[in-house]
Amino acid sequence: MPQISHKKREKIQEQILNYLFEVSPEPIFTSKIAEAIARDEEFTKSILNELKNKNLIIEINKNPSGIKYKKRQRWRLSNKTFKVFKSFK
Repeated sequence: MPQISHKKREKIQEQILNYLFEVSPEPIFTSKIAEAIARDEEFTKSILNELKNKNLIIEINKNPSGIKYKKRQRWRLSNKTFKVFKSFK
């Protein structure tokens, strides 16, 4: 698999953040995010983990009943990131 430049990774991160803002406040599964930005799920998951480490998004690993997922994660924007996006839109 060819290496993706830092600049392109940042653009993909922007696409993900924009998509999460559009569907906000609903948390979205990794597979749906990958489908929306037309990328592989594993690649999308690595980008999502980078965004999580930057505190731009929050990982939700429990269903609405409070039961922990075994292999799935849902994602949403952090409150701070949402406020920044909302001020620009």
